[in-house]
Amino acid sequence: MYAYFYSKYGSPDVLNCLQLPTPTPKANEVLIRVCATTVSAGDWRARSLTMPAGMALIGRLVFGITGPRKPVLGTELSGIIEAVGVDVTSFKPGDAVIGFPGARFGAHAEYIVMPADGKIVAKPNGLSFDEAAAIPFGATTAYDFLINKGKLRTGERVLINGASGSVGSACVQIAKHFGADVTGVCSAANTDLVRAIGADRVIDYNAEDFTEEGLQYDVVVDTVGSAPWSKAQHALATNGRMLMIAGNTSDMIFGWLKARLHGKRLIGGVASEAIEVLRKVVELTADGHFHPVIDRSFDFSQMVAAHAHVDTGHKKGNVVVTVALDTKSHRNAGTGFHLNETAHV
Repeated sequence: MYAYFYSKYGSPDVLNCLQLPTPTPKANEVLIRVCATTVSAGDWRARSLTMPAGMALIGRLVFGITGPRKPVLGTELSGIIEAVGVDVTSFKPGDAVIGFPGARFGAHAEYIVMPADGKIVAKPNGLSFDEAAAIPFGATTAYDFLINKGKLRTGERVLINGASGSVGSACVQIAKHFGADVTGVCSAANTDLVRAIGADRVIDYNAEDFTEEGLQYDVVVDTVGSAPWSKAQHALATNGRMLMIAGNTSDMIFGWLKARLHGKRLIGGVASEAIEVLRKVVELTADGHFHPVIDRSFDFSQMVAAHAHVDTGHKKGNVVVTVALDTKSHRNAGTGFHLNETAHV
């Protein structure tokens, strides 16, 4: 099989397409032929080792001290079960699935093995493989922070900073589905998109600073790390919660204390990758309550270009990489938000 392998941190050029042995599933594993994957923020951070100020050492402890611990990136995928281990009864060859290796990576390859009782669910029939691959990373993060950690309630006022990205666009839709009044913060170029996916109000961050407008929210979500507690606290109502998905080191470590001193809460940490959360967001997608936003689709041979597009910092939603050629005809099926056709470079 072919896979994209990297042995040092850096720009997209550190990626090399190599031929590796196709893995054989163990007794409790399944072999998945990858149909589509994405280049997520997790892939970008692991490849470039770009970390918030003060967290460089933590980044190396997580991803590898002298070099990458996981040489094949890829946090999410859709595909078809190719083979199953002798003890597997939950899947069979030919099943279409969504997989979420998450921090274990490995999806930037033609095949991947995963535990049969791990983060794998059936792909809903109404979704293309491209759409299905774009669900896990952004939607599970949004769901876990808003619903599990943030305890979002119907009628609450929610502001989402970075509303056009993979996590942000999922936050907009999930918050709206659960009855919130949603304000999205993004660039002027993305305001139409953010309105289209459900935001009641959109703020262009180049024209207006939400922390200085005087309005207050029950929940403020920072998905991009540009709203530190020192500023965002002014936009939080009494007893409000800030959900810090991305942020600076000081806020990540001491933010809960800073917030408590002002009668508010700051909730950070790492998003859950539990199978229960994956099932919830796939169910929301199948029922039409969530639609993954796809900025652009690249072919597998264009993986380096896909990473370079993510490196610009201007992607909308998800950047998908189509791996299996026989899924191309299904790329624009389903009901996801497709902003561009396949990229050719």
